[in-house]
Amino acid sequence: MKVTVLVGGVGGARFLLGVQKLLGLGQFSGGSDDHELTAVVNVGDDAWMHGVRICPDLDTCMYTLGGGVDPERGWGHRDETWHAMEELARYGMQPDWFGLGDRDLATHLVRTQALRAGYSLTEVTAALCDRWQPGAKLLPVTNDSCETHVVITDPDDDSQRAIHFQEWWVRYRAEVPTHGFGFVGSEKASATADVTEAIAETDIVLLAPSNPVVSIGAILAVPGIRAALRSTPAPIVGYSPIVAGKPLRGMADTCLSVIGVESTSQAVGAHYGARSGTGILDYWLVHEGENTQVDGVAVHSAPLLMTDPAATAEMVRAGLDLAGV
Repeated sequence: MKVTVLVGGVGGARFLLGVQKLLGLGQFSGGSDDHELTAVVNVGDDAWMHGVRICPDLDTCMYTLGGGVDPERGWGHRDETWHAMEELARYGMQPDWFGLGDRDLATHLVRTQALRAGYSLTEVTAALCDRWQPGAKLLPVTNDSCETHVVITDPDDDSQRAIHFQEWWVRYRAEVPTHGFGFVGSEKASATADVTEAIAETDIVLLAPSNPVVSIGAILAVPGIRAALRSTPAPIVGYSPIVAGKPLRGMADTCLSVIGVESTSQAVGAHYGARSGTGILDYWLVHEGENTQVDGVAVHSAPLLMTDPAATAEMVRAGLDLAGV
């Protein structure tokens, strides 16, 4: 079986672990190579900081599947130290609000050197994965710069300005008046051939329960992705990130309110829309007990709490069963 998953962030990485648990891949491998898992990963969070290229979602997926993620934070490197950041602070270097760990910095240095040598982000990611052996093909949605920026009211002077997503989320914790999201560079970006091929040739496409606006939404903002999803012969199954009116993790509710979408499974499903219309969904998984209807989409309920890889694997199984794969 070939499974392609659109993912972003910590929740997306944990969802991928559930897929691996179900299929017997990666850390759960029994030595079989009967299945293939491809992750199409958000790059909207990517940023240049201190002269290095940082790709948070790609690295979170790579570290999580490769067994090197910090188990308490759910992101970053296990057994991390922070000496470089401490020294940068002594020099008065900005930004001082973004935590750049020493071990994590090594990944960014390797990536930056390779990018400046002319290699694509797809090629660089594959090379980094040679070290981590994640048991999945991790594909950045685009090799082009397509960064998520956020329009806020500046807390210092009450003016409106656009800042990078990282500053909004890490520095301000999404707690400033927020007016909109933009994907800077999307007009010149394009989905990679590897990504469109993975979507076209897969047996099923899964939308992880990642943030619908700044994770899955940022992937969908890349030209070529919606067309690939709408034309693939594979069924598309989405997982709601909303449980009992609250996001599984992160600030999905804040993001949704900014774009005028309620924090309900029904509203998010309608936001994605049915592929029989102008959207991208064939099937929509919501948490057990929820009564949800989305026009043109087959809706099913199942436990959607990713408490551990085994529970997440059952979520994945419910989606495969619903789609008849």
